[in-house]
Amino acid sequence: MENIMPRLQELLTVYGLNLIAALAIFIIGRWAAKAVRHLTEKIMTKKKVEPTIVSFTCNLVYAAIVVFVIIAAISKLGVQTTSFVAVLGAAGLAIGLALQGSLSNFAAGFLLIIFRPFKAGDFVEAGGVTGAVEEISIFTTILKTPDNKVIIIPNSAIMGGTITNYSAMPQRRVDISVGVSYEDDLKKVRQVLTDLISADSRILQDPAPTIAVAELGDSSVNYTVRVWARSEDYWDVFFDTTEAIKLRFDQEGISIPYPQQDVHLYQQEKK
Repeated sequence: MENIMPRLQELLTVYGLNLIAALAIFIIGRWAAKAVRHLTEKIMTKKKVEPTIVSFTCNLVYAAIVVFVIIAAISKLGVQTTSFVAVLGAAGLAIGLALQGSLSNFAAGFLLIIFRPFKAGDFVEAGGVTGAVEEISIFTTILKTPDNKVIIIPNSAIMGGTITNYSAMPQRRVDISVGVSYEDDLKKVRQVLTDLISADSRILQDPAPTIAVAELGDSSVNYTVRVWARSEDYWDVFFDTTEAIKLRFDQEGISIPYPQQDVHLYQQEKK
């Protein structure tokens, strides 16, 4: 019993100090991790980085520091951490192989947030779907179609294809094709179209509108009308101008022909 007590005191002294040191490393390490996360968040917010990537990056930094601190604390207790790190690496590899589809979406979401080919509220065509962007998350992007359907697209499908952002530019060109009869006065047609364009305040005069004969078709002279409008006015200008052209042509007696064929019958005299 006399030999045990000094030995016990020795063990408590050695391992007690190590335990206190391990706890100190863990507590100070967690405090440092929180401080670094707060500093990272402050810097990225000041740089006006996307909130989603700010949150993800801060959490990733915090988790990495905490893992390092835990390993350092365990090592202070005398536990060999080499095999522990190897096990973590093997587990990480196995999880990565099992979740490679999810990791692909994760990587694609990270790139979407960094390069920002579109943002929430933009009207885009991506992943084979057209709609307004509702939300961009790490794994998926949510679009709302014009007929009010919500579609969730994996980010890898978006990054792996072509992205068309209809809202990226403040102005868009509206193209309208209209055909008139060969018997109509082309100068009058041009004047009528010019008057219609000038009367619509939504149509921009810079860049200047274009009215041109694009084709001498089989049954009509085809005009191309190209005007510029703000992106948010695109469809209103397209629909309203198309209707206004038809109504104005009716008033002016300008005909819009439809495809037709002339059939000529000949009577052959009997011999």
